[in-house]
Amino acid sequence: MDHVYYFDGNTKTISWIIENSETQVEQARVHAENYYNRVSTEQSKYIALHVGIFWGIGRFIIKNADTVNVMLDLKSMFEHLAENKTVSDPFIISKTRFIQQLIDQRGLQIRYHLIESHQNRAAPLLLQ
Repeated sequence: MDHVYYFDGNTKTISWIIENSETQVEQARVHAENYYNRVSTEQSKYIALHVGIFWGIGRFIIKNADTVNVMLDLKSMFEHLAENKTVSDPFIISKTRFIQQLIDQRGLQIRYHLIESHQNRAAPLLLQ
């Protein structure tokens, strides 16, 4: 099955939307205490990417070998994830490793798409 995955994050919250031909689910969460007001917006977006995909797998929305179209509204994330540009932030390196483990373990087909910030459908969930 093909999914479209929107996600966002700031220093206090993360959010995501997973859409496919059968369903659309939305989630917003306050950061865990270890991250609340301690991570940058970019780091928060990596957390949202990781947690949302993990949540989608756990809820049996995303299944083994599914295709996930990941909508990225941050050019630096697109360059890192889609174009393999190296980053120096140890936190982002660690989150990327966890994300890649999920992708590999589940045989997911990931397609990264760069979108404009105003196209990120998960962004309004951060304001709730």
